[in-house]
Amino acid sequence: MVSKLFKEFVDSEKAGGITLIVCTLFSLLCANSIIGQNYISIWHYSFYNHPIEYWINDGLMTFFFLLIGLELEREIYIGELSNIKKALFPILAAIGGMIFPASIYLALNYGTFTQSGAGIPMATDIAFALGILSLLGKRIPISLKIFLTALAVIDDLGAILIIALFYTKTILWTNLFIALGIFVFLFLLNRLKIQNLIPYLIGGVAMWFFMLNSGVHATITGVLLAFVIPFGNGNKSSSSYLLQHSLHKPVAFILLPLFALANTAIILNSNWIDYINQKYTIGIALGLIIGKPIGIWLFSFLSVKLKLCQLPENTNWKSIFGVSILGGIGFTMSIFIALLALPNPTYIDNAKIIIMISSFLMGIIGIIFLKNIKWKTYR
Repeated sequence: MVSKLFKEFVDSEKAGGITLIVCTLFSLLCANSIIGQNYISIWHYSFYNHPIEYWINDGLMTFFFLLIGLELEREIYIGELSNIKKALFPILAAIGGMIFPASIYLALNYGTFTQSGAGIPMATDIAFALGILSLLGKRIPISLKIFLTALAVIDDLGAILIIALFYTKTILWTNLFIALGIFVFLFLLNRLKIQNLIPYLIGGVAMWFFMLNSGVHATITGVLLAFVIPFGNGNKSSSSYLLQHSLHKPVAFILLPLFALANTAIILNSNWIDYINQKYTIGIALGLIIGKPIGIWLFSFLSVKLKLCQLPENTNWKSIFGVSILGGIGFTMSIFIALLALPNPTYIDNAKIIIMISSFLMGIIGIIFLKNIKWKTYR
């Protein structure tokens, strides 16, 4: 039986995915209209010595990572990842979906100053992918939605680890140890069964501040905080459930749209196609369009053939390949990593353009492919 919270998560994510598409198109139209410069200047407006765009990417996105962490925690304790046999299927699929895109990108960019962008095509956008999948309605079995969600959550965890390990340039160890000390303190509160969310949230803000000033990307705090929030038995009265429930709609309908608006305010010059015909943009495109679906499907296929796990209920290899295509929708996490990985604003803008084109393309291909599969109606 699928939990109410999972259904709520899927519902908010699919609606959020449609909102993301609308906000992206709106942002691109505004940036390339007569109000373009004024619109872009909004996101560059300085607030406490940093542009608003910075506070969205380094501050508010922490809540997105907190929600991802809470969902991952729930999946581990009582969800699709609680049974090792079931967990292996999306885990191995996600690993394939990270290895193949990164390998394609590195094959084109190894030894260049853009090789650090290998993480860009590795992640799947949950909101966007579920938004596309939702267009098929009740004909899609819930097991396939769970597979896509688990796959994307594991993908995001991989992206978070990549951010922590490879996109940290200078570490201020004193601040990092203070942040980790706060994490240990919150972990002790968890072990002492302190259920009140207030000390965890206050501690989370302090941990974010010191992490921000340590050199490690501050959004990592969201995932760390998620795993010290008391889970209990996961029922409606648990601290984890209450926090996850309260974050769904603000993240889906406020935070991610703000991220999309701020990070897709790009002016498209008449010769913009020439600027994206570069090794790093080709690597991103091929990684998302070819690497993701092949990697996800191939590792899924091999995991079943090697009898490590089995296909989810009511699915077949065609439907798994359809979801693998949707895995090529990178968007939010791909843009987020591009902001950290690439050397200057021009490269970042070019990467954003190719990420958007590739993600929209994979969404269209995915929905056409899945629509042409003969489905039963699932309720």
